[in-house]
Amino acid sequence: MFASCADPSSLEGLAWLACYLTNGKHLLFYGSFGTVLLLLAVTAPVSLAFGFAGAMASRSRFLPLAWAGKIYTSVVRGVPDIVFFLFFVIALDQGIEWLRHQALCPGWTEPVRQGSDFIVCPEAKMPLSTAPQTVHEIYNFSLAVVTFAIVFGAFAANVLYGAMNAVPRAQLETAHAYGMNDRQTFWRILVPQMWVYALPGLGNLWMILIKATPLLFLLGVRDIVYWARELGGSKTAIYAYPHPDWRLYYFLFLLVFYLAFTRVSEIVFERLSRKLSHGQATAAGEAQRRQA
Repeated sequence: MFASCADPSSLEGLAWLACYLTNGKHLLFYGSFGTVLLLLAVTAPVSLAFGFAGAMASRSRFLPLAWAGKIYTSVVRGVPDIVFFLFFVIALDQGIEWLRHQALCPGWTEPVRQGSDFIVCPEAKMPLSTAPQTVHEIYNFSLAVVTFAIVFGAFAANVLYGAMNAVPRAQLETAHAYGMNDRQTFWRILVPQMWVYALPGLGNLWMILIKATPLLFLLGVRDIVYWARELGGSKTAIYAYPHPDWRLYYFLFLLVFYLAFTRVSEIVFERLSRKLSHGQATAAGEAQRRQA
């Protein structure tokens, strides 16, 4: 990165370490923290949207819709996360390529399934083999977001469904007595009050989502775990910066990062819980009234 780093073999001590920590691969390592934060920033609201839709479906009076919501939450929650990630990403990727194959290569005569191989025409590959590396990374990241959203959306649906049922029935009946219809009661009474009951479960789900981000490594995304393993492994003299096995220090750095991140998240959720509990007929709201 710096002109003084042109010849690493001539460096020693802190100068060598400074150049080592600012080389190109380390800059990619630092940038991968942004990838993890971006995944969380995108996945959290999308998962919440999936969960809200699943909870609404489970509460529906239309039986097929209610069954669909309950099957979604039960099936996804019943499969180990890592199994679902590995299966769904492959299935989604092949499904997209199959649809593109049917649209772009109608004259293709060979079967797509040839034993254990899945072969489509070159035009249907997603992304194309000629696409730049950035396109491949964005595509893998998008598949990861969809997969994370579906998995954690099922857990969020279960949390929100329980929170909706926890809102006192008397308040809903009072809303109907004042002339509100079902839609008005749902959006004006039920939804605003359910968050205080859902927040503890959503907070735990957020912590699990943070801990699940290393699964990006299994989905083909070069995340912080990939770079920690890549950079920390022993490097011989053929590398510009040879060093012994330093994976312990790299993963220790990741440990500190995740602990700090979860601690900040706990503080945010505690403050949010106090704010949502204000004026509510809950234990936390009652405690606030006694303090006042």
